[in-house]
Amino acid sequence: MARLKLFIAAVFAVLVFTGAQTGGASAQACPSWNNPTVFGSATLNGGFLPDPYVRNLTAGGRVSLAACTNGQWSGWVVTRPDFRLFYNGRSPTGRLTFALEARSNVDTVLLVNAPDGSWHYNDDYRGFNSAVVFNNPMSGQYDVWTGSYHQSSNNPAQLIITEYNY
Repeated sequence: MARLKLFIAAVFAVLVFTGAQTGGASAQACPSWNNPTVFGSATLNGGFLPDPYVRNLTAGGRVSLAACTNGQWSGWVVTRPDFRLFYNGRSPTGRLTFALEARSNVDTVLLVNAPDGSWHYNDDYRGFNSAVVFNNPMSGQYDVWTGSYHQSSNNPAQLIITEYNY
């Protein structure tokens, strides 16, 4: 699993580097799961209690996702993951949701790198808040970036992790 994640990260970096050659951002300026987190980590097992798990943090950053993804996604994040979840076991509901709720007047975006190395993005799941839902979530490391749609930093927010409907 770790080798697959490294391979996918390398492919992502090559794509970003290719974008840099055509005017995009450099690979060093884009999100990388292989960095320490800004707001720590947690380990949760399937059926965790209390549910939801809530972490206070800030959303936003100075790294353009549009430049890193050749315009595929919009928003601003930091290069390091904001939070890392180690998830073990099976969800009793068959889902695992990462939701980002702003505690200020900001439009949030959410970027998650899943244990298989795949990238997931959401803007405006409910109004200006964002969420990424995994059906039949796999065990492993989830890296989470909590961003803002417009360039801004230090926006108070809460990351909510739940196995129930959000």
